[in-house]
Formats: sequence, C-alpha cells, structure tokens
Amino acid sequence: MNNRPFTTQLKRFQYRHCLGVLLSSYALSAGAFEPFTATDIRLEGLTRTTSGTVFNYLPIQVGERVDAQKTNNAITALFKTGLFNDVQLARDENVLVVKLAERPAISQINIEGNSSIETKDLKNALKSINFAEGRVFDKSTLERVKLELQRQYFSLGKYAVQIDTTVTPLDESRVAIDLKISEGVVAKIKQINIIGNKTYPDKALLSEMQLGTTGWLSFFTSNDQYSRQKLSADLEAIRSYYLDRGYINFTIDSTQVSITPDKKDVYITIAITEGEQYSISNIKLIGNLIVPESELTSKMTIKSGDVFSRKEITSTTEAITERIGDEGYAFANINMVPDIDKEKKTVALNFFVDPNRRIYVRRINFQGNTKTRDEVLRREMRQMEGGYISTRAVKRSQNRLELLNYFDNVGVETPLVPNTNDLVDINYTVQEKSSGSLMAGVGFSQTQGLLLNASISQDNFLGSGRHVSAAVNNSQVNTVYSFSYLNPYVDVDGVSRGFGLFYRTTDAEEANLSRYTTDVYGGNMTYGIPISEFNSVRLGFNYDNTKLKTTESSATEVFDFINRYGDTYDSYRLTASWSRDTRNRAVFADKGMFQSFNAEIAIPISDLDYYKLSYRQQWLFPIMKDYVFSTKAEVAYGDGYGDNDELPFFENYTAGGPRTVRGYKENTLGPLDSNDRPLGGNFKVVGNAELFLPIPFAEDLRSLRVSAFVDVGNVYGQNEDFDVSTLRASTGLGAIWISPIGVLTFSLAYPINDKDGDQTQAFQFSIGTNF
Repeated sequence: MNNRPFTTQLKRFQYRHCLGVLLSSYALSAGAFEPFTATDIRLEGLTRTTSGTVFNYLPIQVGERVDAQKTNNAITALFKTGLFNDVQLARDENVLVVKLAERPAISQINIEGNSSIETKDLKNALKSINFAEGRVFDKSTLERVKLELQRQYFSLGKYAVQIDTTVTPLDESRVAIDLKISEGVVAKIKQINIIGNKTYPDKALLSEMQLGTTGWLSFFTSNDQYSRQKLSADLEAIRSYYLDRGYINFTIDSTQVSITPDKKDVYITIAITEGEQYSISNIKLIGNLIVPESELTSKMTIKSGDVFSRKEITSTTEAITERIGDEGYAFANINMVPDIDKEKKTVALNFFVDPNRRIYVRRINFQGNTKTRDEVLRREMRQMEGGYISTRAVKRSQNRLELLNYFDNVGVETPLVPNTNDLVDINYTVQEKSSGSLMAGVGFSQTQGLLLNASISQDNFLGSGRHVSAAVNNSQVNTVYSFSYLNPYVDVDGVSRGFGLFYRTTDAEEANLSRYTTDVYGGNMTYGIPISEFNSVRLGFNYDNTKLKTTESSATEVFDFINRYGDTYDSYRLTASWSRDTRNRAVFADKGMFQSFNAEIAIPISDLDYYKLSYRQQWLFPIMKDYVFSTKAEVAYGDGYGDNDELPFFENYTAGGPRTVRGYKENTLGPLDSNDRPLGGNFKVVGNAELFLPIPFAEDLRSLRVSAFVDVGNVYGQNEDFDVSTLRASTGLGAIWISPIGVLTFSLAYPINDKDGDQTQAFQFSIGTNF
C-alpha cells in the first residue's frame, strides 16, 4: 500500500482554528501536490457527529477529481459548521481520508450565586444564544454568555454583577461549564434632574414619570430601579404633558444616565426646550362626512379658542371615527393636518375625513363557549348579520356578554372575509368561568357568628343561561331554606320570569337589634321587562307569613305592637322597580352608572298595610390609569297606611356595618328601643365615595380590589326629622376579594364624628356582600 505524505507522495493539508475566532493558514505545498480522482471517501475521528452530517457539508463526492482548490473549499466548509477543532485531508492511494477532531459537547451547566433570577430562566436566556446542555462547546461564545447574563441582571438594576466562568474537561469529549455569579446590590436612582423647564416645576414633571427616587412605596413599585424601557416611556409622558398643554414645539434635547463607580447610585439628567404655547384658531371638517356636520361637531372635545392639546385632538379623532363607524364605515381614515401660525402662536385644525367603503357583516362567530349554548350569546348581540357594521353595536354586544357574568374574558375581532374588501366576520372569543357551585361547609362571620351552609347553585344551568339555586344556611342570626329559579329570556323580547320559595327564622338580637325573633315562610314571582337598551322594569308578587316571637326582656315597642296587631301576619305585596344600568361589566365595573327606584306595597287584604320606597345610585368614573372613582347613594322610606299608622318595626331600615357605614357596628345606627337597643327606622340615608386603587404587587389579580373610602349615613324613626348634623361618617381602607368560598369584604375604618352611645368597630368583614 502506498501511504506517503502529500509533501512527498502523500500530501497533507491542515486547517486549524486560531484564537477561537480566525482561521489559520493551512500547510500546503502546491507545487508538490498531484491531483487525483477519489474512488472513495473515508471519515476518521467521529464520535457524536453522524457521517451524513459531514457528507452533507463536504463539497467533494466520490468520482470527482481532487485538486488543491477543492481541498481548500472542503476544509473551509467543514470548519464553518462549527463542529470541529481540527480538519485534515489525506490521500490513501485514491481514497480521500478526512480526519476530524470534534469540538467537545456541553455536558452540564452549573450556575451558582443567583437569587434574583431563577436558574431555569437564566438557562433559557443562554439557550437563546445557542449555549445549552447537549450543544457543541465553543470558547468564543463564553464572552457572549457573560454579556447575556449581564443583560439579564442589568434589566433588574444590578449593574455591579460579576460573572466567572470555569470550563472542566470530561471524558468522551465533553465539558462541564461552571458559572459563578456575584449579583451585587440593586442600583437605586439617586436623583433625576430636569433642565430647561421654565413654565412647569420639576415636581409636576417628575409626577408624570414612572421612575423616581426611593420612597416609601418603592419596595412595592420598584420605581427607583432604572430601566431603559421605563425611561423611554417617561420621556414620552413628559412630551405628552407639554403637547397636551399647547407646547407644540417642545423637544427633548438630550438624556444622560450615569452610574457611580461603586455601581450603587444612578443619576438621570433630562434637558428639554419648552417652546411657546399655542391655541386653536379654527377647526374645519373636510371630505365626505357621511353624517351631518353638526353631529360630528357635537362629538368634538376641543373647540376654537382652547389651548392646543394632542390628547383632545386624539379624543376628537376617535369620536369622529366611531360616529362614522356606526354607519358601517369601519375603516374610515380621519387625518388631522395642522396649519401653524408662528407669529400669532395659533394652530388651525383641519380634519380630513375619508370614510372608505361601507363594510357589511357576513357572520358572527363564537369561540371558547364549551358549555354555554350559542343561542345564549347570540341573543345578547346588538349587531346583526347581513347588515352594515356598527362599531357601537359591536362594542355594546361585547359589553352585554361581559354583563352576563359567565365569562372571565370577552374578546372581539373583525377580520376581513378573504378575497373581499367590504365584508367582515365578527369573532367573539370568550373564556368561561365556573358559573355553578356545590358547597357545604362551616365558617364564621363577624356579625352572624358560626355559619353552617350547604347550597347548590347554577347561574348558567346546562348552558341555557337560566339560574337555579337551592340552599340551606344556618347562623346565629338566620336559618334559611330557599329555592329559586330565573329564566332571563322567556321570549325573544328579553322578558324574564322567576320564582322562589323560602323559610327563614331570624334572631334580631344576634344582629345587634331589639330582642325578638321571627319565623317567616313564603314565595314570590317576578317578571322583568326591558324597555330600552339600558332601562328595564320589574314587576312582582310576594307572599309571606310572619310569626313574631318575644322574650321576657323584649322591648316595650315589641309588646305594644303585638297587643295592637297580633303576632302572626299574612302579607300580600306587589313590587315594582325601574333600573338603568350602563356599567361596563357585572363584577368590578370601572365605568358607567347604575340607578334603580323600587316600590312595594302590602295590599289591603294583608294583615298589615304598609309601603316602602327606595332609590339607589352608583356612579363609576376612571380618573386615570388603574384609578377609579365611585359614588354610591341610597335613600329609602317606609310607612303604614289604612289601619296602620307606622311601618312594622321588623320591616325597619338599618345602618352601620360593612354594607352601609363602615366603622360602626352593623345595624346599630339610628333610634333605640326602650331597652336602649337599636330598633332601626323608617327613613334611611346612606352615601359613599370611594377611590379604587391599583395593587402594586398584584396587578394581574382580577379577583381583588382595594379602595380608600368615606362613608356617611344614618336612619331615622317615625317621629324624627332628618338633620344633616346627625349623619355619621367614617373613612378608611377597604378590600373586596372574590374567593373560592364567596365574596369577602374587609374594611379598616375610623369614625369621624361618632357620638356618645355609638357602637364603633374599626375592623369589619363580611361574606357575600353585594357590590
């Protein structure tokens, strides 16, 4: 066998990797090389890499003539794969021999010292740069590894992080990588300087920024940790602040971020030029307006003479777009072109309206409703198939699905139908939540004491939208057995019908009231009738039988009532109510208003003749991102008629506690009986102002809401006059949690004007409070 070196009869070419980045020159004696035809190709040195992989990259095939140029190309191609440390070509007779030295594989990656970022997250970040267990190891990537890990820690504000790497060779051409991390401390923003502001003080501009110096809330908000993304957002917030106040030539000239040598403190300097303030000289609507110009003008939130505001211009543009969209022009283009007069410091606004073509709806589709029937969703639709699209109707349909309270999320998309330019489908995607419960348990309530309950309820029975409930509840105050049924759609017009049966015993003393007990059984039937999109009326008939019981220490008022009217009463009552509800969802609404007026009267065939009237209102208004202001009010009055000259005391209104005026013990406000125990009254006034706050550590927790509140209210007896000075008030913090066991409310309240004899209670909680 002839097996001589290429430098004599067998020429050897070697191509080596130099410094981990550059390819070295190869040993080649071109003059002594004799080309040949390769009858075969033999691979040597492979352990992990498959032969097929090498042949896939090797640019020489059996039967080809091998010369110096082809060997150069072969060596280069194999090195470019990154799989080999050394590539040599040799000739054995007419067989081309490819000798390969594989790069080692990464057997394991050990990370130590990391506490701020989990090991799994760090390894995922390294995998994104092709550095992971099982991959080929390349020393040149270690520097990229350090840079990637530093990037991860820099995003957390840890600029003093140090990373040491150790490579340990193992058998079978493998290596172990040890990464030792010294995280250091988080760099805090020491100071933010704004240069160039003359009109607005630093305090006003800094309040627009997410970033800030360390404060008492920084532990939750991390606002004192520098982030490039947050700074970019803050710069845009400052820009918007000026543009919304007429400074159309405002510029941010430079931004400088510096860190102290010990990597602990960050200083930010922002240089700005305010420019001059401009006002609106004129507003024009140009183009095909579709609807009368007066309608679009009425939608504008900005007018001539106002200070220029980018925010109001955007709001006006959206309002015009939405109004034209109601006519089916869903893809209308509204472009505002300003005409600036630098001398007068004014801007003329020209709104160019291009309605585009009218869009029609082909189909309305529902996705995600695995339990709820399509018909339940479809009957809430205000947008019809086959008609032109209305952006208002699409949004209202989405809102009505949210108000069902069957879904955690409701999304909507309006994609164009393929190969058309005037047809869309409307796709509603819902995420169903549990709408039923089977519960049995033991609990404790601050007012009702020990609770024993068992209930089965289904708000969306068999996906039909009907409500069915049966319950047994037992506490120190009440023992209740009940059954109820409601069909929200008896007919296509949305008329609802429901009925209920119940038996209830109540110990008023345990509810902080006068000493007496009642046994009540009865039933009811109601009809709900929608009279417009947001308004409805409800009519009903109730029957109940009440047995009034006393104790030896019952109050004089209780005994006097029994002496006059007896202790057992049949009551036949007619009820009527009107309500208007524009809230955006059923649970934790953050926009809209709810109003209701309720009336009930015990008709003359009843043993006791009386009536009750009440008005309730709630208004919710978002004042800024994640902050919602809410007001509530309730006024209620009741009295007797005919042979009765007063409202039965066991029908009295009460106030105090988590549902009315927090900070005062439940049901304790108002008139007292002869034993100085609360009796309630026939006139009730309650008001509430509340600011719902974001939760820094639980932004995505949709089942929890916290607030700061002020409550005010009281109840008055038959012969008492309303007096503002007698209203009780409190302030504090509250929380509502939709827990697996029901709706829980908590409050920590401070009574503002409590009087002698008032029963105060700072911390209160309840289960099943309406909201």
